[in-house]
Amino acid sequence: MSSRPAAGGGRWVDVDPARIKRWIAGFIDRHGPPTVTVQEYGLLLAAPDGASAGLHSPPGAPATTDLDAFVAAAVAPRRIGLLLARKGAVAMGIAEGERLPVHKVDTRYVQGRTAAGGWSQQRFARRRDNQAKAALVEAAELAVRLLLPEVDRLDAVVTGGDRRTVDGILADRRLDSLAALRAERLLDVPEPRYAVLLDAAVAARAVRILVRDPA
Repeated sequence: MSSRPAAGGGRWVDVDPARIKRWIAGFIDRHGPPTVTVQEYGLLLAAPDGASAGLHSPPGAPATTDLDAFVAAAVAPRRIGLLLARKGAVAMGIAEGERLPVHKVDTRYVQGRTAAGGWSQQRFARRRDNQAKAALVEAAELAVRLLLPEVDRLDAVVTGGDRRTVDGILADRRLDSLAALRAERLLDVPEPRYAVLLDAAVAARAVRILVRDPA
């Protein structure tokens, strides 16, 4: 379980689906029986002491109207497409629980920024842009080969890394059906590697909870 401050107050907590039932029970023990209301993102628990917990349905899980159904949906097996990208590095796979039966990692060199000025700086900038565009094309081709044939069997697509790079990959019209499954969640990951992809398979299933303590 991880925790981090939330913009606007409170904190985000990521909970493994296997522990979500225990987490909810602990929240109720600490704050009292909550009122449960359905939200666009999932369920909101409002405790009598003023504490609240916004339970966000994990990617691919169906909408629910009560806590028992939410827990059941969170722990149910799902197939999730993963697409992680930063600069010239990309990692893709299909997660079944924490397993990655399908996966691929690829790296293509992209020129870093240079401190040189004048025409030299412009030349390096053009080279960098061309390398970045070529990396996006290769990444899109990889997604076509690896993820697209499985699109009808995916519950969601979770992305991570640099949003602009991911957007550039999914802008390929051939990947429209994958983009349609894209979850709002963007995983904060370092340069994609196989170990990072394994961690992403776990993070993609986590239940995100916005916790606000009593005033």
